[in-house]
Amino acid sequence: MANSENSMEKERVEDGNMVTKSSSFSTARSGYKADQYEYTLDGSVDFRGRPAAKGKTGGWVAGSLVLVNQGLATLAFFGVGVNLVLFLTRVLQQNNAEAANNVSKWTGTVYIFSLVGAFLSDSYWGRYKTCAIFQAMFVIGLVLLSLSTHMFLLKPTGCGDEDLNCAPHSNIELGFFYLSVYLVALGNGGYQPNIATFGADQFDEEDSVEARSKISFFSYFYLALNLGSLFSNTFLGYFEDEGMWALGFWASAGSAMTALILFLCGTTRYRHFKPIGNPFFRVCQVIVAASRKWRVRLPSSGEDLYEVEGKKILDSDANGSRKILHTEGFEFLDRAAVVDPMNDFMDKKNESSAHNPWRLCPVTQVEEFKCVLRLLPIWLTTIIYSVVFTQMASLFVEQGAAMNNVVGSFHIPPASMSAFDIASVALFIFFYRRLLTPLVSRWMKDSKGLTELQRMGVGLVIAITAMISAGTVEVYRLKNVCSSCTDDSSLSILWQIPQYMLIGASEVFMYVGQLEFFNDQAPDGLKSFGSALCMTSISLGNYVSSLLVTIIMEITAKGDRPGWIPVNLNRGHMDRFYFLLAILTAADLVVFAACARWYKSIKLEGRYEDEQDNYDV
Repeated sequence: MANSENSMEKERVEDGNMVTKSSSFSTARSGYKADQYEYTLDGSVDFRGRPAAKGKTGGWVAGSLVLVNQGLATLAFFGVGVNLVLFLTRVLQQNNAEAANNVSKWTGTVYIFSLVGAFLSDSYWGRYKTCAIFQAMFVIGLVLLSLSTHMFLLKPTGCGDEDLNCAPHSNIELGFFYLSVYLVALGNGGYQPNIATFGADQFDEEDSVEARSKISFFSYFYLALNLGSLFSNTFLGYFEDEGMWALGFWASAGSAMTALILFLCGTTRYRHFKPIGNPFFRVCQVIVAASRKWRVRLPSSGEDLYEVEGKKILDSDANGSRKILHTEGFEFLDRAAVVDPMNDFMDKKNESSAHNPWRLCPVTQVEEFKCVLRLLPIWLTTIIYSVVFTQMASLFVEQGAAMNNVVGSFHIPPASMSAFDIASVALFIFFYRRLLTPLVSRWMKDSKGLTELQRMGVGLVIAITAMISAGTVEVYRLKNVCSSCTDDSSLSILWQIPQYMLIGASEVFMYVGQLEFFNDQAPDGLKSFGSALCMTSISLGNYVSSLLVTIIMEITAKGDRPGWIPVNLNRGHMDRFYFLLAILTAADLVVFAACARWYKSIKLEGRYEDEQDNYDV
């Protein structure tokens, strides 16, 4: 196996001429210089496909454009999503359980489409092109939704508030609505995992300064997401709660269009990574090659396994995947990298000739598959948290609608209570970055502070307390109404503040930690897939929530019993559902801790050679 080279020849294209420079990698990894420019070391290129110059591309200039784009796109998305449950009940006349299920399915579909966007990005289009195309779909979907709402659904005029119900709708009108709203899901879903990774691409992780900026970027990215939703949850939420649905949807469409234009304006400034091909083929090659050698005895050391020459592999150019060092575990797959000179090479007499990829795979290709297999258990244990998180857009809103929404002379829309979640996110991002991390770093004598997995575990603990808080509020809400009453509870909606604040605090630890963890641990050829894992966790959380609500209603709504979540919440027991989620999350925390202790981190050449695994809880 080839060793890392201390220096390598760099070929750069500048002003149409090929320039060859000899460059040594410094300990600080601050980049190398060719002519008057300092270039990145991570293999990124500019929009013309030339090596990315640090002063002319990327950094916080490009990163800030991505953050603003994310904020505006999130404003547009939540302008639809945050009040969708009320739109379905007031405009389309669906009951509470049906509306909650439809919102969960729609939100889940948004995040399922993230896998489509990640696959296209990593395999063929690249992240910039994928973001641009899916954002265009997002804008089209919002425009169609605004048109269908204005022209067909809000009949008679002024319907859709708490007082005036809308008339029944034809199948064609409903079909047009669902077409537009699921086009919004497709556009936003395909865009989301790529924009997070694309923003991280603007920072060279081989540079110590930019590597720290990259870690900070994920916190600011999640903050931008929440600030964007703040406007939609307050101003747009208020207008939509008052029945001005078309105005709210048109505002979302305008925000999405502005986001797309700003994104395109930064084209010449961005750094890019070229896609390195279909990952499914690489996985299949490992499985086939290992299966063919199932009787082969493994060498005693991983150093005897096959690896290609050079710093990068899986692609012939400088944008290939960085080498991954061999790790223990999944030994069957290691057989794919065992050399059989008589069968593995195109020229059987020359081992330096091209190898047959269906018989012999380099260690990095094998380890890439191992990385995915190790990430899956961690990913599965985040789904229950997403079940808790999705209650904010469904049952929390329905609970708030059944409470006293008047504070003084002001009516508080139930959906706008999520503004406290956003305020909590902003507060705890500051608290974690500025106060907790320095304290923990000094205590643990580690500049990194809590690892990503440790932070995710803290997020699960806080989520348990959030569900206990929500259940307790529901208990007291029910005490203020009689079981046969139809009027709302006299308990103030402000009692929901703690549960929203706790969910926000848990997001900072869980979702920001997830973004950093999956981006850091995903192989170079699967970075968008890593971000998509975060999205699909939320997706499956929504589907599991929908399934759980259905099962609970099937079990509890029999005979004369209304069930835990009936149309009239005053006759139900939604508190029991919240406490059930707290129990499920506690059990999930135990499983998560076991998976985190088992997990082995990716070992990139030159980065983890002298480090121990730092991802145990």
